[in-house]
Amino acid sequence: MPIFTIETTYRLPVYRHQTYEAATMEEACRLAVDDDDWSTEKRDYESAGETYVTGIWSGENAAYSGAAQPIPSHYVEAPHRIALHLEVLLGLVKVFASQSDTEQLDRAFWLERARPAIAKAEAILAGGREPD
Repeated sequence: MPIFTIETTYRLPVYRHQTYEAATMEEACRLAVDDDDWSTEKRDYESAGETYVTGIWSGENAAYSGAAQPIPSHYVEAPHRIALHLEVLLGLVKVFASQSDTEQLDRAFWLERARPAIAKAEAILAGGREPD
């Protein structure tokens, strides 16, 4: 049976509370974002993100020692899955939007492409696995 080395990770929020004097709330936000002093940082273990796959290698203890294998998209971090799928959905919408009033869309042709894209988008939004 094949053996794989899988690297997984999760995002751990780190936060700080700082006080800023500013003329507006927007200016205070800018000061906070630009402030690079994180000496009072705290880790928020209660709000850790989902576990997702960041690397796959064939073999035992093979991390970074050979060619990485492609990660099945439903094991990628959710925001990255959304961004990748947005490109597919945008492509479909652009095709529909570029059609002139006189052009006929081949409904069956585009439904065949749109339905799986919709199912995948719904799975991503639900936090589930994508359809096979």
